[in-house]
Amino acid sequence: MNPRRKNRLYLLFGMLAGVALAVTLLLYALSSNIDLFYTPREMLLGKGEQRALPHIGQRLRIGGLVMPGSVRRDAQTLKVTFKIYDAAGAITVSYDGILPDLFREGQGVVAQGVLETGNLVQANEVLAKHDENYTPPEVAEDVKSSPILPSVGSRSASGSFSIIQTKVTP
Repeated sequence: MNPRRKNRLYLLFGMLAGVALAVTLLLYALSSNIDLFYTPREMLLGKGEQRALPHIGQRLRIGGLVMPGSVRRDAQTLKVTFKIYDAAGAITVSYDGILPDLFREGQGVVAQGVLETGNLVQANEVLAKHDENYTPPEVAEDVKSSPILPSVGSRSASGSFSIIQTKVTP
């Protein structure tokens, strides 16, 4: 093989290795920024056909209804804990900040945060729908089929959320 052809072959392999490395790094960066949506049922029983459970430290979003009687506020700080439920059970959410004005018991919410031990979600953002009849579609189906839980409206998830992210200054 002549030296010129050999150099071109090395250059081609080097370029292919560089592209493969760039794609690998890009996919790794994107996978760490993906927030998967779960319902309480999926958090407790698994998601998908393989029933994969979220792992500790995973970033996720959880949607459901705020369980009546579960909201606990710290009198000294802005910390709030509450439970999000559906027909399969409830997941505890802890949030440090100002909740949306429309947040209340029985209301549909979506919390974005990190899963910690004991099925606790440490939320960094809580979203509430502007329409008081809002329920995530998956949760509405679960709640309708449960004889124990109160019935909810069957509205779809279309519409806007109010996003509250605030910084507290003394």
